[in-house]
Parts: sequence; C-alpha cells; structure tokens
Amino acid sequence: MDDNLFEEMANDRMDAAIKAFEANLAKVRTGRANPTILDGITVDYYGSPTPLNQIASISIQEGKTLVIKPFDRNSVKDVERAINISDLGLPVQNNGDVLRVTVPALTEETRKGFCKDVDKMIEEAKVQIRNIRREANEEIKKDKTIPEDISKSYLEDIQKLTDKMSDKIEEIGKAKQKEIMTL
Repeated sequence: MDDNLFEEMANDRMDAAIKAFEANLAKVRTGRANPTILDGITVDYYGSPTPLNQIASISIQEGKTLVIKPFDRNSVKDVERAINISDLGLPVQNNGDVLRVTVPALTEETRKGFCKDVDKMIEEAKVQIRNIRREANEEIKKDKTIPEDISKSYLEDIQKLTDKMSDKIEEIGKAKQKEIMTL
C-alpha cells in the first residue's frame, strides 16, 4: 500500500473546502462592480426559485454598474424585487427592460469591516481544513492493518497537507483583503 489513500481523500475534501471558501469570498464587495455579488440571489420565476444568472445576462458598465437584462421581459419586476429583498443593500434602477445596480465606492470604515469579515471566513475555512485532518487521522489510527511506522508516516503526510492548505487559504484571503482595500 504505497499510495496514501487517506491523504488523497483528505486532499479532495480540502480542495472542496477551498473552492467553497473562494465562492464565499467572491460574494464580498470590493467597491468594484462584480457579477458574483449577485450569485446568491434567486428570483421567483413563474412560481419556482431560480438563480438570477439563469434568467438574465449580467454585465459590467464603467466598472461601477451591473447591468442586468432578463431574458424574459416579463420577469424584470421579479428580478428587481429579488435584488431589493437581498441583503446586498444596493440601489436598483429599473427602466422597463434593463436593471442597473450601481455599486457605490466603499468608505474606509466599510472596507475595514469587509476585511474583518474576510478574516472570519479565513478562520472558518481553516477550521474546516483542521476538521478534515482530524477525521483523516482518526481513520488512520482506526485501521489496525496499517503497520505503526507507515501509520506515523501517513499522519505526517496529512499534517503537511493541512499546513499547505491552511497557507493557501491565508494567501487567498489576504489577496481578497488587498483587493478590498485598493481604491
């Protein structure tokens, strides 16, 4: 048993945790218009909750405005309502065919607040990584067919992987904070 299957499984789960972390980070405003801030919005489209990006095209205009053009003109009001009830707190302008969402510049205080939110997200992601490490270590220790020296080697491999993934999370988070603080 040369390959450390425990490490492979932990690696897959840690990669998934990092992808989820990146998806959450994409929703944090940076003061620039970015269509991903609308990712969590669902629209009541003919009685069924539908992700906004499936019923409208979203583009950026002049770096500060998101232009949302629903594929079905009849859904403009529903899209406007969904954006207004979301927790984004962004003003929506409706001209009948197209919605415009202007992303205001962030104040220094708001930027710092968003950076604190990113710090929390970094810590939560690291906790997920450590939980995956703990579960993998328990699996290794539980498997009595693995010789002790190989078991020790597997545990070391898992720790190295955990350190690598924690560093990656830190790096991604710090890059997002730098983006938030950039005017």
